[in-house]
Amino acid sequence: MYFIGIDSGTQSTKSVVLDLESGKLIAEAAKSYSLIDGLPAGHLEQHPRDWTNAVDETIASCLEQIGDKRDQIKGIGISGQQHGLVVLDAHDNVIRPAKLWCDTSTIDQCEQFAAEFGGTSGLIEKTGNAIMAGYTIPKLLWIKQNEQENFEVIASVLLPHDYLNFHLTGVKRMEYGDASGSGVLNIRTREWDDDLIGFVDPRLGDALPELGSSNEIHGTLRPELAEKWGLSKDVIISAGGGDNMMGAIGTGNIKPGVITASFGTSGTLYGCSDQPVIDPRGEIAAFCDSTDHWLPLVCTMNVTVITEMVRGWFGWDHAELEKQIRSVPAGADGVSFLPYLNGERTPNLPNGNSVIQGLNGPNATPAHLARAAMEGATLGLAYGLNRFDALGLKPGEIRLTGGGSKSAIWRQISADIFGVPVVGLATAEGASLGGAIQAAHAAGEGSYEELCDRLVELDETTRCEPDLENAECYAGKLKTQTALTATLKDSGYL
Repeated sequence: MYFIGIDSGTQSTKSVVLDLESGKLIAEAAKSYSLIDGLPAGHLEQHPRDWTNAVDETIASCLEQIGDKRDQIKGIGISGQQHGLVVLDAHDNVIRPAKLWCDTSTIDQCEQFAAEFGGTSGLIEKTGNAIMAGYTIPKLLWIKQNEQENFEVIASVLLPHDYLNFHLTGVKRMEYGDASGSGVLNIRTREWDDDLIGFVDPRLGDALPELGSSNEIHGTLRPELAEKWGLSKDVIISAGGGDNMMGAIGTGNIKPGVITASFGTSGTLYGCSDQPVIDPRGEIAAFCDSTDHWLPLVCTMNVTVITEMVRGWFGWDHAELEKQIRSVPAGADGVSFLPYLNGERTPNLPNGNSVIQGLNGPNATPAHLARAAMEGATLGLAYGLNRFDALGLKPGEIRLTGGGSKSAIWRQISADIFGVPVVGLATAEGASLGGAIQAAHAAGEGSYEELCDRLVELDETTRCEPDLENAECYAGKLKTQTALTATLKDSGYL
């Protein structure tokens, strides 16, 4: 019995086929695409057709790889980039390109929400979360205030993975996990907040799809797609979820005590909780997960984007980057790199900039800059881990996923900065594996505990224990980075 998992992200879509009996990924395919060029600063958009084309191509490629075994496909689960806004007209046509999670053009709209509902504290009291520039609801207010002709014809509002589920099934529905990043879901009750929705427009409530459990089946494969791919019309599509929610399933992060750290273009730390975890300061996102529990999460917008930028400066391949970083001691001899290249969510600096501080003659080298960049990106996540600790979430280990987790030196730096053991996964495809596992669960093939225990494999060769001396150095450097950020922000220089 086989299940397809799909991870639709900002840069590419990846599909895998999971053999449930052996626990192996027996086929995989990827398709890249890009952002729309030429937009103003802060505006980041994509065409949803790029996602559907990539899903179709990667599924077809995977099915070609398994040949006559395609009749064993029983379900599909989709992981999608969170917060993106897809708007459809009454004929289900896409009205305009999707505004993405990393779009920061909605700062003014976020301020309007805060002014109306008592600031950050008032919004957290209403729904459990503040409204951030990346979230979905300020994007809708932006369209109303800047593209009235487009707003007037909106009949349906979907998130990226919802749109892909609609493409596969013809059904519009939203599950709790991804919906909690919209900004208008009360994560305590898992219900829409009518006041926030009405602040945008009273008719918006009718455009939001049915909201329901993340454990329910979304639908079955459209007959025309089933015929095109040679699959049964009974193939189920699970509820799916946001990339972090599905990454949690794919890394076995389905019960308290485990924290997952994702080192991609952006970075996230998240854990599982049996009850809502609400940060009164609003720095930890109080999300639902995609197993009908909760997923406290911290997001930073600059991780591999920083290290890749530095690598490009000096024309290094990844092996040379590692070599150069290893040549410099922990702390980079006092060089600090504030990694706010794309603005930042934690701390909340949507218009923030990167800053390199502490250069002198001996440490003004490419190697020091590279080490400081990797440390700065990781310290940004450590700031969030400290907030987890303050809210009672204390990890025994941190499981690493994403492209950055493939770096041995980065894994050790992470263990030293986080102060707990870190370990990678046998597969880097945590989100797509999570999609496949969710589909298997939805098809009745076992509980999440049973499936994750059997299918999520740690790569013990990647396990790193913290070096106590380095950990002490990094504790001091985190204080420096936090203070430097606050000082520059308060002075208007960041």
